[in-house]
Amino acid sequence: HVQLVESGGGSVPAGGSLRLSCTSSRLSIDSYCMAWFRDVPGYEREGVASISSVGYDPIYSDSVKGRFKLSLDFRKKTTVLDLSNLQPGDSAVYFCAAAPRPHGAACELDQRWDWWGQGTQVTVS
Repeated sequence: HVQLVESGGGSVPAGGSLRLSCTSSRLSIDSYCMAWFRDVPGYEREGVASISSVGYDPIYSDSVKGRFKLSLDFRKKTTVLDLSNLQPGDSAVYFCAAAPRPHGAACELDQRWDWWGQGTQVTVS
């Protein structure tokens, strides 16, 4: 059973920064696609960023490109999402997701994602 655990959410003023982390004790992040999504009440879940450990640059949604950075910490088995220049529109519950890495292709936000964390709240005022 794959369990993803997010941490790092909180409340910040506009322009502030946060670091979200996603850890899995049973998942080798070097063999899987990892991603972050966010939920805002009344809107569809939005893919924020996805990453593969090899061969491809991270993919970002247009709404966060240039402000968010996704990376992998192999030693800690952690996926890290650095959020900067946060705006009130970034307020959401952020979820970590994972899926088997496709052969010869990047990890796309609109692909199937098999495992999800419980979410962590980010509030920007």
